[in-house]
Amino acid sequence: MLSGILAGAITITCLTGCGGKQEAISGGETTNETPDVAAPSSDVAAPSIEETKAILEEGYIYGLPIVMNYAVMYEYSVDPDSGQYKAPFNEIKNESRVFTYKDTAIVTPNSDTPYSFLWMDLRAEPQVISVPAVEKDRYYAVQLEDGNTFNYGYIGSRTTGNEPGDFLVVGPDWKGEKPPGVKGVFRSTTQFSIAGFRTQLFNAEDMPNVVKIQSGYKVQPLSAFLGQPAPPAAPKIDFPKIDKAMLETGFFGYLDFCLQFAPAGPEEKEIRGKLASIGIGPDKKFSMKELSPEHQATVATAMKQGDEKVQKYLEGALKDVNGWKIASPFGDRKFFAGNWLLRAAGAKAGICGNDSVEATYPITRVDVDGETLDGSKHDYTLTFAKGEFPPVNAFWSVTMYDGESQLLIENPINRYLINSPMLPEMQLNEDGSLTLYIQKDNPGKDKEANWLPAPNGPIYLVMRLYWPKTETPSVLPAGEGTWQPPGVQQVK
Repeated sequence: MLSGILAGAITITCLTGCGGKQEAISGGETTNETPDVAAPSSDVAAPSIEETKAILEEGYIYGLPIVMNYAVMYEYSVDPDSGQYKAPFNEIKNESRVFTYKDTAIVTPNSDTPYSFLWMDLRAEPQVISVPAVEKDRYYAVQLEDGNTFNYGYIGSRTTGNEPGDFLVVGPDWKGEKPPGVKGVFRSTTQFSIAGFRTQLFNAEDMPNVVKIQSGYKVQPLSAFLGQPAPPAAPKIDFPKIDKAMLETGFFGYLDFCLQFAPAGPEEKEIRGKLASIGIGPDKKFSMKELSPEHQATVATAMKQGDEKVQKYLEGALKDVNGWKIASPFGDRKFFAGNWLLRAAGAKAGICGNDSVEATYPITRVDVDGETLDGSKHDYTLTFAKGEFPPVNAFWSVTMYDGESQLLIENPINRYLINSPMLPEMQLNEDGSLTLYIQKDNPGKDKEANWLPAPNGPIYLVMRLYWPKTETPSVLPAGEGTWQPPGVQQVK
């Protein structure tokens, strides 16, 4: 869920994450063809204004996740002065701390799983990610996402287990055999890719244990892993600076740049051909300045209409359950299958969001009756019936945010969330149910263990369900979506 992971590069409303199935390969196999898309021959008539507008609208929807992804990459691994910078390419940056109300750089920050970030440049050679042994009851995951925003693989508790291991990440053009000692090979569809590491934190006192695990995350070039000479370095790149104002006027120029590192898959042939017909593509250089005023106006209109389509699609994709919104807009290339609206909706929902089988995120701003949650007006409760806690294999949490800023809030007990590892310290009702008290004032010592402090104003709640169960009951379609999050009840 980017809103709590990698937000900040582009100002677009973010919600949550979910979606499909990861794809891992071994040896020299490849998961897709990469046909070149040639520009139309010179004897083909240029598209009309209306045709151009339609292509630009479709191209914006197609390119939005790609450009958003580039913006994050630029701020995280290209520009040391971005304010969001983490580390250069092929180096891991560990975030070894608990997020609090003082963290304002990203919205809906996650205090469940401290992060480690790795942006990979796969042009010269593959990279080997090594993970240490992680105790059996601690959840961790390494999400692999490429420049197309495809989640092409996972390393961690759900997929590869908690044993130590070495895993190879290769670019779209790599040809080779799986090296001895490597447990798995994952192929990115683009030359640049991010790995997002999540390590479960049980409580604030547990941070030294998380730091120890994070110190065991390693990355090295394949040549170093094999003890062989390194291949020639990849050519130096002049990365275009991310300017938030230019994201509007120069959007298709950024897309031109990104596509040169993203060989087209079979499902992209049609859209790439359309874009090439109006001068947009990996071998093009789109410039608004060279367009007539009429064409410039067409670009702006097409982008606006494309954005409205994406927003409308996202709103329609959100399932409403007892006031909670749940969506599944994340997955691999097979999951999206050329549905560019679905992919763009996922980027808007929260770029770098997890597949739903890895984590699902119900969110709400309203109570069970649809009234806006507001801590200055009412107290609330959230009650899980006995035996009806969120069905997960790892753990679940409910995090409180300010409804306007979507940031954690300052409170007298420094509590920003309630999660399942805290259950032994909490008070159950006589019937075995669990009630959380959601309010700005302390409910009293007898209820304080179950208190989730609220802001003195609008409330935004995010439920995080890590490694949700697939058998019934489950929040996932595989379990027929039979588990439903309980609604937030107004007390006064």
